[in-house]
Amino acid sequence: MNSRHHAVVEVGAEEITLRVASRWLRFTHETMESSDGSRSTFTMQEDGTVKLNGIAEEMDLAAERLAREMMQSE
Repeated sequence: MNSRHHAVVEVGAEEITLRVASRWLRFTHETMESSDGSRSTFTMQEDGTVKLNGIAEEMDLAAERLAREMMQSE
């Protein structure tokens, strides 16, 4: 992803956290929070999609997009 940083993923029973340098995204069953203070609704759907702020997206595409955004903005 052409970044000088690498991502660290922490997986727990109640949350997943993605860290890149000093920035992070934290996912729970209902929300996505970021180190910049933003908060979004988040749900995983049985059909393999996720909803972020009510907008459905394929889970793997959403994961790639969010990781790319984290890696590029550092």
